[in-house]
Amino acid sequence: MLGRRQIREKVVESLYAYYQNPIRFEVVEKNMFSEINKIYNLYIYTLNFMVGLKSLTEDQIEIGKNKYIKTTENENPNQKLVRNQILIQLEDNEERRSFSSKHKDLLWDSNDPILVKTFQRIKAGKRYQDYMEDSEISFEDDQKFIGKLFLRYVAENSDLHDRFEEKEMSWADDLHISNSMIQKTIGFMKQDEPSHTLIKMLKDDEDEEFARKLLRSSLNNWEDSEKKLQERLVNWELDRISLLDRIVLIAAITELDNFPLTASRIIINEYIDISKVYGTEKSNVFINGVLDKYTKDTNRV
Repeated sequence: MLGRRQIREKVVESLYAYYQNPIRFEVVEKNMFSEINKIYNLYIYTLNFMVGLKSLTEDQIEIGKNKYIKTTENENPNQKLVRNQILIQLEDNEERRSFSSKHKDLLWDSNDPILVKTFQRIKAGKRYQDYMEDSEISFEDDQKFIGKLFLRYVAENSDLHDRFEEKEMSWADDLHISNSMIQKTIGFMKQDEPSHTLIKMLKDDEDEEFARKLLRSSLNNWEDSEKKLQERLVNWELDRISLLDRIVLIAAITELDNFPLTASRIIINEYIDISKVYGTEKSNVFINGVLDKYTKDTNRV
């Protein structure tokens, strides 16, 4: 799910889009939640890739069985991967199946070249060969193997990332969120406890309200926040600040003003981290200095 840090990122992205193309606040808000929901589609699409690897393995086993001249491997195929308990739980997951049935574009064809190329790379790897040769079967080993397989061949798969970006441009920025969700999905699985639910994008109504309030408060108080920002600039004009740095500061000042229960140092640190993603090399130092001065001037603890 999205943590507060990622929610803040989405608010910053939405404020940037609004500044570039001012539209009704209701539309900005709708677009923000639409972008959040798209991350779930990426999450399912990537889970389906994992399931697709299992399906491809099964297809190749069947092809081997139907060969006119069979080898020993064809007649007695190693089925350890298709019997992997994590892959079986992912394949049987009702939420994944239901969502995918309504979004056919998130399914993978067994002949997809990226899927086939990835499968070939996996089979050539020592980790796969060691796993397949090990006669011992345990849930823990299955879980550890799929976790490492995901990190090596899916999370770091540049061909796959290119496909994601072709399918949905915003996914390039959201890949780290989806990958984290998948790692948690694999890690949360338990033996003999089928997983019927997946990770939600927003934990609860409180997180949704946080996103909504932070976005609307930032938009409603934009000019006021800019004045507060200008007052903290020493020998520096507002229009000399990069647009992204200014937006990060406006969002941070808005949160400091409207969310008193969150400690100022937590808020400052969150926006410093966000500035490292969207800003320049010096953005984090600049933003830290401005926000530190603001909290001292306003006695914000």
